Amino acid sequence: MDLRPVTLDAPVTAYEPTRPTPAAIVSGEVAAHDAPHPLSVFDMFRIGIGPSSSHTVGPMRAGLAFTTELTTHTPPSHITIDLFGSLGATGRGHSTDRAVLLGLAGYDPETVDIATVEAILPTLASNGTLTLPSGTQVPLSIAEDIRFAPRTILPYHVNALTITATSQDGDTILERTYYSVGGGFVMLQTNDDPQNPEVSSLASSQTGVGIDVPAPHPFASGAQLLAACDASGLSIADLVRTNEEAVRPRDTLNAYLDRIADTMFDCVDAGTSAAGILPGGLDVPRRARALASKLAQRLTGIPASPVDSMDEAGASSSGRRAAGAAWASTTADPMRAMDWVNLFALAVNEENAAGHRVVTAPTNGAAGVIPAVLGYLVTHCPETGSTPGVATGPATQDGARAPLRHIRMTPPSSSGAPAPAEDSDSCHEAPASSIEKCQAQRRTLVHDFLLAATAIGALIKTNASIAGAEVGCQGEVGSASAMAAAGLAQALGGTPQQVENAAEIAMEHSLGLTCDPVAGLVQVPCIERNAIAAVKAINAARMALWGDGRHMVSLDVVIETMRQTGNDMLSKYKETSEGGLAVNIVEC
Repeated sequence: MDLRPVTLDAPVTAYEPTRPTPAAIVSGEVAAHDAPHPLSVFDMFRIGIGPSSSHTVGPMRAGLAFTTELTTHTPPSHITIDLFGSLGATGRGHSTDRAVLLGLAGYDPETVDIATVEAILPTLASNGTLTLPSGTQVPLSIAEDIRFAPRTILPYHVNALTITATSQDGDTILERTYYSVGGGFVMLQTNDDPQNPEVSSLASSQTGVGIDVPAPHPFASGAQLLAACDASGLSIADLVRTNEEAVRPRDTLNAYLDRIADTMFDCVDAGTSAAGILPGGLDVPRRARALASKLAQRLTGIPASPVDSMDEAGASSSGRRAAGAAWASTTADPMRAMDWVNLFALAVNEENAAGHRVVTAPTNGAAGVIPAVLGYLVTHCPETGSTPGVATGPATQDGARAPLRHIRMTPPSSSGAPAPAEDSDSCHEAPASSIEKCQAQRRTLVHDFLLAATAIGALIKTNASIAGAEVGCQGEVGSASAMAAAGLAQALGGTPQQVENAAEIAMEHSLGLTCDPVAGLVQVPCIERNAIAAVKAINAARMALWGDGRHMVSLDVVIETMRQTGNDMLSKYKETSEGGLAVNIVEC
């Protein structure tokens, strides 16, 4: 199999350290208050592959940057990769080795074919050579040339890697050290002093657009955000939209929001269609497909197929669960919506654990929270034309293999998604002249959801961290829950104060959450944790909407508390797999 891409169509550019690029702001290189423009929706939501934004997407972008720069040098005879700190500790479980190799081969995490992702390590193991985009074949041993150094922590950041290309004589052709600072953002070290590193930002042309252009409504704190909304009379979503449209055409922004939403829905549908065991050696079974079939069967009375009626141990569960099926998730069950939310989150995070395509929201480890809450919005909230308490759609006729198949923001000609089926949701109950209006309303609410979530995510990224290696899972799942709560409150008509309150509630009750992935895999407890955080986000939004937005604890205080808690947290609880469940579960 030829693993070379046709072209390097996603070049990576090194920007000057003084320019306020997204990576510079996230890393703290440029203070949030000094940045003329808040982080964008293009920064907050990025398409990539699992299982980790900091351990997979970032290193892959680093590899792509290295191989792009290498094209201006003499072809190498040897390449080595050193993974330090957290990348060294959980790099195998997070597929960091595979990610760097994919980048070196010229692939971008947003566009790489999943078949290529799964093939590169077996191919390299069989032929012992890595093909660079130039066509140069470099001998490379997975066992010897990819070196894990978990005890070596470089001063700038705990997620560090060094890539070195040498000649046949052993002379160094090119050596670069990169830091993956969370969410797929990457910094490049520009000097040779390991104790006092100087860095610059790596950013794609897309994410770098407009970050140094003054925003009409700049904000670097929750208080500033609310003040800007009060002064302008805009909602949080409309304020973020105004800032975005100051540097990008409206059509470009809307198309990106559509693409992000559709990619999330595609991921849910893919996760509910896949069966089997997740990779990595823990023998964790996929559960989303079986759960989807059970939920659809309770709606339609269609029996589940034999494969979908199997429990996690592989034995028939029909008799064992017959009693529970009499009440669980029936039309009389007031919690049936939560079953679907759990399903959406499980489906996405199983896809992430498999290394497939997800939206970094704000990280891969927390990729299931926002799609699950967004799925709740479009399938269970009447504001979007759905029937409350019912996940409708054609999927219920085929075992719910794709419960969100009927929900897409763009037509199939532009998104590649299946065309919405006739009678696919409750919009069909309206007169034909009103169907388009119903769909437009749903699209507007989805956009508002993502824009409001962007504002909250930007505050957390710039004033604390979203990296599990820095602050634990409170920065990943906690941040995603806060973003989702804010997005849902916005879509359901919340005021700026209620939206901020929703985010605060969700984050307040995520403080101290540790990152302790078993065997370094984003599976246990990560998959279920996303589902629980999604339900928490819905609860937070509903609580906030009960009130008038006035509350004792501000979002700013909670974010600062999260930062302090992360600083106080022992390193073994921050994505090292050296504490918590990671050491108290016996691997079999």
